Amino acid sequence: MTANTSIDPIAWISNYFEDPGADKDLPRAMLAEFAQILMSAEASAQCGAGYSERSEDRENSRNGYRMRPWDTRVGTIELAVPKLRSGTYYPEFLLNPRRRAEQALYTVICQAYIEGVSTRRVDDLVKAMGIDGISKSEVSRIATELDALVTQFRERPLDNGPYRYLWIDALSQRVREGGRVVNVSVVIATALNAQGFREIVGFDIVTCEDTDAWTAFLRSLVARGLSGVELVISDAHGGIKGAIETVLFGASWQRCRTHFMANLASRVPKSDQATIASLVRTIFEQPDRDATYARANKVVNELIEGGFDDVVVYLLDAIDDILAFANFPVEHWAKIRSNNPQERLNKEIRRRTNVVGIFPNRQAVIRLVGALLAEQNDEWISSKRYMSIDSLKSDKDQGEQVVEQRLSTEAEAM
Repeated sequence: MTANTSIDPIAWISNYFEDPGADKDLPRAMLAEFAQILMSAEASAQCGAGYSERSEDRENSRNGYRMRPWDTRVGTIELAVPKLRSGTYYPEFLLNPRRRAEQALYTVICQAYIEGVSTRRVDDLVKAMGIDGISKSEVSRIATELDALVTQFRERPLDNGPYRYLWIDALSQRVREGGRVVNVSVVIATALNAQGFREIVGFDIVTCEDTDAWTAFLRSLVARGLSGVELVISDAHGGIKGAIETVLFGASWQRCRTHFMANLASRVPKSDQATIASLVRTIFEQPDRDATYARANKVVNELIEGGFDDVVVYLLDAIDDILAFANFPVEHWAKIRSNNPQERLNKEIRRRTNVVGIFPNRQAVIRLVGALLAEQNDEWISSKRYMSIDSLKSDKDQGEQVVEQRLSTEAEAM
């Protein structure tokens, strides 16, 4: 197969429509012709003379062609790449780091991976784009190109502090290790930065949610610049309180209200769950700290009168943890007394990862979850502030006044 080094557009179009064996896809045929002419010109330049040209400047000559597929936006094109008698020639557009596909194709495949499209179904996706198909191993290799993005996101410095409020949570994923399927936990931390935006400050994979794992995770955040944390909001995972005391000196812990209410309901007969939940919820609806604790005392007395002794014990044991938010500005209460922002994020991650089912290794989990978190973080930073800057500037002073008033009240009571 040979190609001219120039095109007569009118003649080419006329021949195209007259040739019954021509590619029915005009854009693909035009791109193929252009690519052949480009390769022919480059090969001629490397030989020092054109195709079949007699010249004293010739340094090499052609030696046939080798067929290579080229995946493009308009489909797969079979290119006849010129061969040389000595040395090699290969066009740069087939030798780029992504090799057989255009940037757009790889972007689509990687985005499909992020969106939770199974690798078994990506083949149908690329065929719908007019490409001959792609193997599972090729899809997995393409997905590894997300690693650089995820690594950069995970290791970036945390320089938007102070991060007053920190939400942490974990969700389990199934991974193949050592010939068996095991459960691992993805731990994720979201914080409120100094500009009032939510920011995903870190994530990692741990085998067990114990004190050592949480301590190591929090230390990694501090090493990257996490500072100024005053309140950590999370579920009652084992080891969290100990890790906070060890790493985030002076920070309080707020037990997630939503999860506490769910745990409380499990201790109540189903017929009484709605009544108990409504009663306990009134504790969180008070206008200030003093009213909140006063209401808590009334609720305890009502529960005792109703004979719910187990509920009373459980509530009193957790009262300081579930009301830690009361020591902070009232306008922030709705944002910090539960782990709902983190729960919504986890729900979105599960929606994507459930399609995968069982991950082949931990790196695959990091790749997919990391890409999702990086994408979500960009959306948060470009969206509406979670808390106003004016509120954040004054909340520290207001918080200190609340603490001083509480200490003064306790001292007078003594």
